[in-house]
Amino acid sequence: MTQLPPAFATGEVAVVTGGASGIGYALASRLLGLGLKVVLADLGGDRLGEAAARLAAGGEVLAVETDVASRPDVERLRDEVLGRWGPVSILVNNAAVSQNPGQPWDDGGAWEALLGVNLMGVLHGVQTFVPAMIDGDRPGVIINTGSKQGITSPPGNPAYNLSKAGVRSYTEALAYGLREATAGRVSAHLLIPGFTFTGMTGRPDKPEAAWSADQVAGFALESIGRGDFYILCPDNDVDRATDEKRMRWAMDDIIANRPALSRWHPDYKAAFDAFMKS
Repeated sequence: MTQLPPAFATGEVAVVTGGASGIGYALASRLLGLGLKVVLADLGGDRLGEAAARLAAGGEVLAVETDVASRPDVERLRDEVLGRWGPVSILVNNAAVSQNPGQPWDDGGAWEALLGVNLMGVLHGVQTFVPAMIDGDRPGVIINTGSKQGITSPPGNPAYNLSKAGVRSYTEALAYGLREATAGRVSAHLLIPGFTFTGMTGRPDKPEAAWSADQVAGFALESIGRGDFYILCPDNDVDRATDEKRMRWAMDDIIANRPALSRWHPDYKAAFDAFMKS
């Protein structure tokens, strides 16, 4: 593995939201393996307790019931972590939901619920934990989980796309702000998973095309070790070159003045197919 930043040193404290399953759980397990103390923040219930019990065999784990959509909940999480273990070096804002609230004109309450977790949950995490990371003298790393859907905006779940586009924009601004405020002592990174088998996949068995959550976690740490900001993960079906071309086409919609989401527009199907083959 490439050399990880000092924030990943043995004995440091990591907070992982959405840590009871999926990518969050896989990252928590990897961090424990590096010797960090890990806080699992997730909704309460058996799943959180069982996840913490499994991980506890590999190191020090603290489970804290947390709804990231609630700022007071995240502030309570911070206070509990600081009181138990002290300053936080690694913050992983990973909690997300994927329920589809429908078209842009549909149920506003369902849209707000999804955005409350996927987007505001990230803001709550950063705004609650990061000021102390800036004011201190310790190295720090923030990892925010985005999505390729926040870049190419495929039809199907516009609310999820919006939430992840917001995470991307916010994390870019965060990385710039931290660079100005800490000269690189505290850094931010955008995790962009590919097709990953988690509870959000909605399938009982892992599809062949999907990566495991542990593969994503390993790739994320390798990328941070290289100093990457954009952690663009492939999967077993889509390689980086394909992702890059799809993203380039999406950005060129603006430059070429094509219709919105022209990749899925019937008048542009042949042109897109030719572009991907070129």
